[in-house]
Amino acid sequence: SSEGSLRDAEDLARRIGIRFAVVPIDPVFDAYRSTLRPEFGEGGSTLPEENLQARIRGATLMALSNRFGHLVLSTGNKSETAVGYSTLYGDLAGGFAVIKDILKTLVYRLCRYRNSIADVIPERILTRAPSAELKAGQTDQDSLPEYEILDAIITRYMQEGESIADIVDAGFDEGVVRQVVRMIRTSEYKRRQSPVGIRVTHRS
Repeated sequence: SSEGSLRDAEDLARRIGIRFAVVPIDPVFDAYRSTLRPEFGEGGSTLPEENLQARIRGATLMALSNRFGHLVLSTGNKSETAVGYSTLYGDLAGGFAVIKDILKTLVYRLCRYRNSIADVIPERILTRAPSAELKAGQTDQDSLPEYEILDAIITRYMQEGESIADIVDAGFDEGVVRQVVRMIRTSEYKRRQSPVGIRVTHRS
């Protein structure tokens, strides 16, 4: 994680009164890379190593859960879950998915609402570009359409049952619509393995 994320997380933990701890994953990550180097070789896609980081984090959280009896909360929102922007056995690990039926744009609106009651979520968390932080300079929009567009397509396709043609006729770029629908369809295997969560819409 970036230094900025660590600062934001610590700030948030202090504001809401929960314990904060940093568990470095570098030694475990280096051991995995060393173990896999004979098979991976040099160069090639960095995706396996990016996902390894998420999986090490997931295993670490589950170990803490076992040790202290806490419940690991999965962090994926509906936008990410719908299109498979998540790592099996990584950020999908956990016992309960609190916001799995909340679109990313609504997550931000809920955060703003919560801060209108009491200022608990640092502003920087709400204004910096969202990122999985699995490689330098990464943002969600490297792989996904802008969330306003993505969420509108997800709502029309998943919740309202509109066809690709209907969505395109409503003014959305056909290439983007087909990309999102393809991601939704090919991510079913991940959704089947994700933790249970709160249902908010009529089609979670």
